[in-house]
Amino acid sequence: MAAVAVDCGMEQDLDLDLQIALQEPENFALPTQVEFEQWVTAALDGSMTAVELTIRLVEKDESAALNTQYRDKPGTTNVLSFPFEAPADVPLPLLGDLIICAPLVVDEAAAQNKTQRAHWAHLVVHGILHLRGYDHIDDAEALEMEGLERKIMAYLGFDDPYMDEGPI
Repeated sequence: MAAVAVDCGMEQDLDLDLQIALQEPENFALPTQVEFEQWVTAALDGSMTAVELTIRLVEKDESAALNTQYRDKPGTTNVLSFPFEAPADVPLPLLGDLIICAPLVVDEAAAQNKTQRAHWAHLVVHGILHLRGYDHIDDAEALEMEGLERKIMAYLGFDDPYMDEGPI
């Protein structure tokens, strides 16, 4: 995947289905729908003009179950990305689904000395980049993806998400 310049000024037709599957959502400082939409739009960077996307906020048990089922890895994870791959002859604007574990966002933000809002934004950006085809399996891919994350986060007004930590 080639490096992409961040130019987030493109008008986007975004249909974001925000699902809050939390037992007590009032216990979390959840971002607003508008914030999620801003972060998604920035991470899409004009790559699509019409986009349908689901972001589902879940508890640790649902995250762990999905992580085990789809990645064969035990335990919770902060964000899971499920890209939608339409048949070549069926043009659909469906990008895919992001599953974000809200309790883990809170725990990681505290452990990494970040604001929850900054960590939410980073996980959305990170997940969207996965849906766009970016990955961090090898060092070269990781450098490219993390560089793009840094640019998008700076555009959004956040600090470097990797300043004091390793990759997600």
